[in-house]
Amino acid sequence: MAGDIHNKYIDPPHTTDFAIMFLPFEGIYAEVVRRASLLEQLQRDYKVIVTGPTTLAAILNSLQMGFRTLAIQKRSSEVWRILGAVKKEFENFGGILEKAQKNLQTASNQIDDVIGKRTRAIQKKLKGVESLSNTEANLLLDTQNDFDEAEDADDEKNN
Repeated sequence: MAGDIHNKYIDPPHTTDFAIMFLPFEGIYAEVVRRASLLEQLQRDYKVIVTGPTTLAAILNSLQMGFRTLAIQKRSSEVWRILGAVKKEFENFGGILEKAQKNLQTASNQIDDVIGKRTRAIQKKLKGVESLSNTEANLLLDTQNDFDEAEDADDEKNN
């Protein structure tokens, strides 16, 4: 029977590379197990595992756990690949973020330079110059007219 089972049901990769032969009576199963050489030959030559009523559930549970473990291993390798890709992308992100931080620091230093040194230099040069009132400054510089003209131009564009 082990030869028939082997020829009919074992067809890797379409099936597993082993089969289970169920012996429905404990007496027959005990007789086969007692003959260790027969049991070994069935497993080695025909790749058939013999089971009886009391061992069938244990063998099926073992196989189920093995297949679950195999599925988990396959999925875990996918997860590791995805994590590797995410790690690489995070390294790229870190490099870009570092460049942006340097650019922001450079801009901040330039603003500090303009606000600090340049403002003090201009104030130092203008120290002896007397300030005018806002009205006098607006008339002299004509800033209010420039502002009004800019507003009128914006209104004309929007209409």
